Amino acid sequence: MGRRDVIAIGGSMGAVGALKQLLPELPSDFAATVFVVIHVGTHGKDLLADIFDKYAKLPVTTAIEGERVERGHVYVAPADHHLLVLDEIIRLGRGPRENWARPAIDPLFRSVGLNYGPRAVAVVLTGMLNDGATGLADLKRCGGLTVVQNPADAAAPDMPLGALKASDVDYRASLADLPSLLRHLMDEEAGPPVPIPEEVKLEVDIALGREVDTAAIAKIADTVALSCPSCGGVLSQIKSWPPLRFRCQIGHAFTSDILDAESEASVDEAMQIALRVIEERVTLSEKMADDARRSGREAAAAANARRANEGRKHAKTLRRAILATGAPSSKFESAK
Repeated sequence: MGRRDVIAIGGSMGAVGALKQLLPELPSDFAATVFVVIHVGTHGKDLLADIFDKYAKLPVTTAIEGERVERGHVYVAPADHHLLVLDEIIRLGRGPRENWARPAIDPLFRSVGLNYGPRAVAVVLTGMLNDGATGLADLKRCGGLTVVQNPADAAAPDMPLGALKASDVDYRASLADLPSLLRHLMDEEAGPPVPIPEEVKLEVDIALGREVDTAAIAKIADTVALSCPSCGGVLSQIKSWPPLRFRCQIGHAFTSDILDAESEASVDEAMQIALRVIEERVTLSEKMADDARRSGREAAAAANARRANEGRKHAKTLRRAILATGAPSSKFESAK
């Protein structure tokens, strides 16, 4: 069976600081491979590896397509690519974003679970929302061990909390205790191999950017009456649960938490646009009423004045709704 020898780490807000604290505690003779995904955005300059290399005892580099994996090495995902590993070879996927992110944490965890099974350990660090929760659960289904930073210890507790809700996590530890825990886990024998779920293989293919047709998506998800916020396509609900999540036919993926946050933002924006349109119509109606009065057209002036009054009532109601949702509105804030 062998020992555990692969660690996959994912984080977002606050994770750079967390890794600057964690990596120096891994000794220079640490015999495991470490993969790291931090949300760096589409246009990052791939500086994270250089930053971490100054602190770590292990060599830290930005992952390169086709590079053969080495033990005692830390690989950091580059900007705008999913970091995956297949048959001991690093692959940089250009598949659709997951939870608005590329690199995303879930694809790394899935590919490590797929390729290393019980030899793998996945770690969710501090971050907003819940990217990583699904991949952590999938890695556990592949026989790997799962670790989550204690939410009380995290700069942003959302990701650790989301991971704890999504599956039965094996270990929860403070940032200070994580290095000793990882060293201990790497000294243990790995468990026996387990069957790899077919849907995990399919989702790794999606992250790689391989063509996946509608029939393949239908094997892992059921169509629902929701639209993809990224491309506008139809979303399908992934059958494996928890966490509740969705994919479109293109392959964009969202957990329900992230989809809900995006939907709320869309509603807020729509309400503010509606308020602007109503207020502009009120202004126009008032000017048309004034113009009609100057021309002696009293009936037209009265009609436009009524329309302006109705618009003001609608705007007042909409402002109250915006206030109730907490949506920011520069016009409304200036009136407070």
